Amino acid sequence: MQQNNKNIINGVMLNAYPDSISKKFSDTVDMLKMNEFKDVFSLLYVLPTFFNSDLDRGFSIIDYNINKDLVNPKDLKDLNELNIKLKFDIVLNHLSVASPQFKDLLQHGNESKFKDFFINWNEFWEGNGIKNDDGIVIPEPEFLDKLFMRKSGLPILKVRFPDGTEQPYWNTFYQQVTYNPVTVQDLQNIKGLTEAQSLFIVTQINEAIAHNQDFTTINFQDCSALKTEILAIVEQKRSYLGQMDVNATSPLVWEFYEETLKKLNGYGCNILRLDAFAYLHKQVGESNFFNKPGTWEYLERIKQIAQKNDLILLPEIHAEYGLHLHDEVANEGYYIYDFFLPGLTIHTIENKTSKALLSWAKEIVAKGYKTVNMLGCHDGIPVLDLKGKEVNGVYNKGLLDDAEIESVMNKIMERGGRVKNLYDPSGKKISYYQINATFFSALGEEEQKLLLARAIQMFMPGIPQVWYLDIFAGKNNYEAADNGGSAGHKEINRTTLSMPEIERGLKTEVVKKQLEIIRLRNTSNAFLGQVVINDTVDEVIDIKWVNGDAVVHLKANLQTNGFTIQHTENDITNTMNF
Repeated sequence: MQQNNKNIINGVMLNAYPDSISKKFSDTVDMLKMNEFKDVFSLLYVLPTFFNSDLDRGFSIIDYNINKDLVNPKDLKDLNELNIKLKFDIVLNHLSVASPQFKDLLQHGNESKFKDFFINWNEFWEGNGIKNDDGIVIPEPEFLDKLFMRKSGLPILKVRFPDGTEQPYWNTFYQQVTYNPVTVQDLQNIKGLTEAQSLFIVTQINEAIAHNQDFTTINFQDCSALKTEILAIVEQKRSYLGQMDVNATSPLVWEFYEETLKKLNGYGCNILRLDAFAYLHKQVGESNFFNKPGTWEYLERIKQIAQKNDLILLPEIHAEYGLHLHDEVANEGYYIYDFFLPGLTIHTIENKTSKALLSWAKEIVAKGYKTVNMLGCHDGIPVLDLKGKEVNGVYNKGLLDDAEIESVMNKIMERGGRVKNLYDPSGKKISYYQINATFFSALGEEEQKLLLARAIQMFMPGIPQVWYLDIFAGKNNYEAADNGGSAGHKEINRTTLSMPEIERGLKTEVVKKQLEIIRLRNTSNAFLGQVVINDTVDEVIDIKWVNGDAVVHLKANLQTNGFTIQHTENDITNTMNF
């Protein structure tokens, strides 16, 4: 056996936030230095709180500088000495309201250098809609009905410019507007106000803020004539959180991408995940999700920048299997995420049939897909991805039918999962999207099922990506989910593990056995060869990897969830029974 796979396409990848283990990224590095983790991982996907960010657990980027509260440059040196390569995110579609670019826009308004760096909603739809009473252009129905929405309502955040005007900016994902308390000093430039009147006004406004009340309904009594002036000050003091869509027609955006990819390469990045890339290209009359050919043109531009910086690109896209967007992306030579595996694995184990799973595995091999797969991750367990889809009047089947998908969903929900849906512009739910749960809880918190799921993942084609919490059989964190606000459902699977919890976990059989399976996947030369998916009865999984005289062979009985892994290399054969 070799020390670990030098070929990046065959190593195993750990997935974690910088503070998923204890308090700082250095704690994760210390964990990987432990003898129990020797040769287990060749790659590490660090989620974007590695950078300066403020919302959506890192996916609202302020800038791509290292977050010094969590990360020390020495951590990167230590990982390099462990021969662990890095994967990072670039969030192509948006930046934080707190980014230098958007802050400049808020400060200088129409005079800002970055006026066109983001998308003014009204300017985008000018001539293709009608302004409503709030000054927002509502696109014509033929255009509005086509928009693909990630949240209810129009995807906009209204911000206030220095001249007092309200400007709506495109905001596909999260946003928050906070009204901050006012003081007597804030009102000092309003002529005619006495100190007593100012105290009265401040009290009324701050009570309204505390109780989330409408300011326009406040009775300012003998100061009513100054109401407009007073409310303008209140509005000027509001603050924002939000992920603001960037305008990819702006040359400044592409200069920013150039700078960012160069910077990430300097951190030691090898694989770059393109988060939300399918939302980047926007055009009137299109869905603004994977517009064609615009999205392909943008991807080609990103690819050229990536090649200059020795980066492997991994476009992130969630879409129904029946739409076959994964086919299109793969056919252009890109790696794709195997978002199908988590749901298929649960379906396989719970229904004791390998048919759908092995059909997908054979498709990966036959079509030569380059994949990164996972079970759990920082997000939810995908279910939309498994569906069929009608395209040009023809229905393309999914990997599972709707009843099978509903069965998977219901099982996870019965076990405490939280569902995430998609919406149309009116706020009506149009589809389920994903379910949030730890993978262990999704499997009914049965350790043998988790071990079987891990073995299936390790024998599937592609780069296996392993969520840190799954290794330690993490359970649903309902308290975190309940306290997490609008995106709290995701916190169910993001529990931070302390070093004592890591040390206790490493003494348990479910952790030790997972690490044994993962280490084999990460070190055996057999996985540098060819995969053979043997035909058998539905209740059995039979997968073999062969590279010369190096062979690994998984046989699993879905009736009992028991399995064996036989490994032959350097004329030595070992059989692992689980």
